[in-house]
Amino acid sequence: MTSRSPGASTARMTELSRDESLSLPASIPLGRVGFIRQALPVIRPVNHIVDGDTIIIRTHTDSALIGSSTVAEVVVHEADHLDLLAHTGWSVMVTGRASRITAPLEVSRYQKLLTPWIDKEMDHIISIASEIVTGFRLDR
Repeated sequence: MTSRSPGASTARMTELSRDESLSLPASIPLGRVGFIRQALPVIRPVNHIVDGDTIIIRTHTDSALIGSSTVAEVVVHEADHLDLLAHTGWSVMVTGRASRITAPLEVSRYQKLLTPWIDKEMDHIISIASEIVTGFRLDR
């Protein structure tokens, strides 16, 4: 027998389809990217865009995400929108390889589409492939 605390939420969690999960981060400008740095997990806030099934972010040369590696690194990008009063919302995680975009036309295109939020030269464009996509919605 389970009991509920008085005033406990009656929201239910529903798993989202891949397509819906990929569409939701496009509706907000900010998420977080998680990766490994010196064998430990690191999470950084990032503004992003969604281009098809790819998450695009910009970063700077000294970024912990860039490091010295030119090999694609597996990362997770998480975005959510939650209503703390209603206990509703959604959360989406996209896990995949993060790779630098270096083709001049693509770099130029993404520089126009994605304006950095911080006052720093954000000269690297990173794409995150959507290899594993999980999304959940909290509904009443």
